Amino acid sequence: MLAPDSLLGRIQSPADLKSLGDAELAQLAAEMRSQLIDVVGRRSAHFASNLGVVELCLALHLTFDFARDRLIWDTGHQVYPHKLITGRADRISTIRTRGGLMGYPNPAESPFDLFMTGHAGCAPSTALGLKVGDDLVGETQRHSVAVIGDGALPSGIVFEAFNHASGLKKKLLVILNDNKMSICPRVGGLAEYLDRARMSTTYNDWNRRVKWLLPNIPLVGEHAERLLQQFKDAIKASLHHGMLFEELGFVYLGPIDGHDLKTLRNYLERVKAMDGPVLLHILTNKGHGFEPAVKDPVKFHAPAPFQPAADGIVPLKTSSSRTYTDAVSDTLFDSCGRDPRVAVITAAMCEGNKLQRIRETFPAQFFDVGICESHAVAFAAGMARAGARPVVDIYSTFLQRSYDQIFQEVALQNLPVVFCLDRAGLVGADGPTHHGSYDLAYLRVFPNMVVMAPGDAQDIGPMFDFALAHDAPVALRYPRANLDIIERDVQPVELGQAEILEWETDGMLLACGAMVGTCLRVAERLRQVYGLRVGVINARFVKPLDRDTIAKAIEECGFVLTVEEGCLMGGFGSAVLEAASDAGLPTTHLRRIGLPDRYVMHAERDEQLAEVGLDVDGVTRAALDLARSVGLHVPDIAKVKAAASAGAGAGADRGRLAANPAATTR
Repeated sequence: MLAPDSLLGRIQSPADLKSLGDAELAQLAAEMRSQLIDVVGRRSAHFASNLGVVELCLALHLTFDFARDRLIWDTGHQVYPHKLITGRADRISTIRTRGGLMGYPNPAESPFDLFMTGHAGCAPSTALGLKVGDDLVGETQRHSVAVIGDGALPSGIVFEAFNHASGLKKKLLVILNDNKMSICPRVGGLAEYLDRARMSTTYNDWNRRVKWLLPNIPLVGEHAERLLQQFKDAIKASLHHGMLFEELGFVYLGPIDGHDLKTLRNYLERVKAMDGPVLLHILTNKGHGFEPAVKDPVKFHAPAPFQPAADGIVPLKTSSSRTYTDAVSDTLFDSCGRDPRVAVITAAMCEGNKLQRIRETFPAQFFDVGICESHAVAFAAGMARAGARPVVDIYSTFLQRSYDQIFQEVALQNLPVVFCLDRAGLVGADGPTHHGSYDLAYLRVFPNMVVMAPGDAQDIGPMFDFALAHDAPVALRYPRANLDIIERDVQPVELGQAEILEWETDGMLLACGAMVGTCLRVAERLRQVYGLRVGVINARFVKPLDRDTIAKAIEECGFVLTVEEGCLMGGFGSAVLEAASDAGLPTTHLRRIGLPDRYVMHAERDEQLAEVGLDVDGVTRAALDLARSVGLHVPDIAKVKAAASAGAGAGADRGRLAANPAATTR
């Protein structure tokens, strides 16, 4: 809640900043940080990155008029200060909640947000495109600015944009926000290059002097000019400072203190008057203004809710539940210990994928390539060709960035690379940029590719053993959810074999991946409350499908409902329909449910599942509608409600699921 006498409460648009003096701007920056701390006290949100760009955000909006000029934040999780001063401060408490503000830029919220920027590295390209487009339509006076973090800088698309911008020589400002971090500490040679730039201001001091001196040197002619340029280049090369960017065709300025508002404004005013592409290198601290976040920016990237305390923070809630990510991480750790050929590759997501223990215990088998997913997959292909057993552990949404390498370097070569697709399905508050909606559709089209989805905790280990032993590419997809544990005699994992959990002939639920637990609860409810005997099959394999088991279900069961937490077009249900068509089977009693053909907005994951009909209630409704459509008797709803109110089915929804103390989604 904004204080009624706060400066922040008076800022309804960036134009209101113009009337503030230096002292008031410093007060405003402090109020903005206080507001960010308040947000994280309510819910998990991106934190340290936003604390680090408060002064930069103010300087940008004081220098440019982004009601006309163009601004792209890369990545968009550092956009909270921008939202605070563009008319959304009174709604910041709703961020990342259903119906509230998005945790990323959102053009539907404000004209100051031009793109939903949830994947790193694209800002230079889109900002350049905006500038060229503006010039084409006659808006030549508009400035175009891209803010990119040093963690995103190694992304290949960044250098493609730099190369093009240099050739076009368009007026473009790229601000390199260098805080020595991605989500985890940045890696690679470019990181070392930027570290050397941080260590010295010698070149910048010299560069300012030589620009003053050149007009006063009594030498003329091309020879003298060439000698001076060679001398300047030699100095730059010896000091490392900015040489890379200048060789790419950018004017390089910096590094400068990104928390010194006055200096930032001075430099931005200078840059505003310059032509051609410019890179302004600023140094910031992730978590600036909140000491615990400065000391541990990894922990405070998107922390659980907390309250500040005199000696640090007080966590407001913790969770002891085991997730699919935990189980996969533990299985990977065991695999690395058993087989030195196993290598784990991630793209700057060590923390999110919970790979820290592998990094520390097996450093020779762990590779963080930075935000470079295409390289990660091609790198894994080379390792596989050499006889290693690489595992590429990346969020489903980010693996899309390496689609061509999955095709060309892995599937086409039929190489044994294992893909772990974390956050498959709906991810909750991060919203549509981060949902893993499309992996089943985009992976199953490739020859040689095996696609699996564990139904519960007991599937993960056997599936991993299978994947590492299989001499072809294999993908495992799993959600951002707590584990279900299904009490059963676990059937061995064999290529293309589903697991029949319950066989009934009124109907059959063909469950893909983590939807197995939901389907078991639905089957129990249908049996207890509605008197329908409905079976459940754990599909396990999306490719190759268990065509025999599926055909038997289609032939023997009154109805068949496929259930998947992925897009319907091209997904698991589509594969089942294709198999039925190939076998010449009727499909009038077969239906598919999954993610709809629209983007599901940010909310809690259980809210999203309910919205798209993939919770127990939604799947139950779909099964009942299908049962009625094929002529099965379904009891009158009033009688059902009466039975339910008398206690029927209240505790039975757990069915055969073991007592996992926190088997709810997170």
